[in-house]
Amino acid sequence: MRLILGSASPRRKELLAQIGVVPDDIRPPDINEDPAKGELPRPYCARMAIEKARAVQASDDELVLCADTTVALGRRILGKPRDAGEAAEFLLALAGRRHNVITAVALRLGDRVWERDVVTAVKFKRLSDEELNAYLRSGEWDGKAGGYGIQGMAGAFVPWISGSFSAVVGLPLAETAGLLQGAGFPVYQEAP
Repeated sequence: MRLILGSASPRRKELLAQIGVVPDDIRPPDINEDPAKGELPRPYCARMAIEKARAVQASDDELVLCADTTVALGRRILGKPRDAGEAAEFLLALAGRRHNVITAVALRLGDRVWERDVVTAVKFKRLSDEELNAYLRSGEWDGKAGGYGIQGMAGAFVPWISGSFSAVVGLPLAETAGLLQGAGFPVYQEAP
């Protein structure tokens, strides 16, 4: 059985390697990721992961693994910022507050799709102008939900999380391993 990773994220590929999984191919889907009017963060995230899995071209014997990570501030979805100005807006909204990071994983084999999602609570410290500006200059915010990556410089902004660290990075490993094992795909194998 071949595994297709439906993601261009190097972080997801690295996380899979932690559980001994190396995708046979990488095929990022191209879908509209705009939330529907009034759509709540958790259903939105699950819908995105499933739509991504369905959008990846694959044969019936190829497993397709896709994920979506969304930062939710209450009912508000903070996606990937368009520019540094929007990244600053997101980071200032998160500063000194708790928010949820939702990561949904979808696994597709033929017409069957399995989905799991994980919600992790994250607390940001208050940010000084110096911290905010240094982070914006780093460019790490680019392409990251909520405008930050916990595995980089922004890890210093997070004094507390409750939930899955790997889910905040972009792929909840326990749930992903369970989905793969349930589909008969081997995990925890030594790298070749």
